[in-house]
Amino acid sequence: MKSQVFTIVAGNNGPFWMLAGLTMFLLVLVGLFAWLAYSSRNMRFEVSAEGLRIAGGMYGRMIPAASLKIDQTRVLHLCCDREYQMRWRTNGAGLPGYAAGWFKLRNGEKSLCFVTDQTKVVYVPTTEGYSVMMSVAYPESFKSALAEIARR
Repeated sequence: MKSQVFTIVAGNNGPFWMLAGLTMFLLVLVGLFAWLAYSSRNMRFEVSAEGLRIAGGMYGRMIPAASLKIDQTRVLHLCCDREYQMRWRTNGAGLPGYAAGWFKLRNGEKSLCFVTDQTKVVYVPTTEGYSVMMSVAYPESFKSALAEIARR
């Protein structure tokens, strides 16, 4: 007997659209992680008479000088200052070596964090119900710059 070949009945385009959707999702996810990696190295914290401007990331903002509790600003080493360690991420990114966004601290406080180096963190409380924690290259100089705007 001679062999006969039968083809499958063409189905709908469901598998194609599922694959296309999954591909788009993965591309967006890769883009998001690339942007997070970029912003982790390009965040800027600008101190001026107007206040503290955080630029270069999704959670950037301008915090007016009147809202900063400059006299309570501290330089932290998060390995030692355990009560200021980030405990719960409520809205943000927590990657190895980079934490950005909203966190609950061990002491229960809400904090907007931009932490890459836990040994060089400046803690700035605000009158708006949250604090800001930032890893800066020269924490004492940053703290002095904040003190300068408080003297004006």
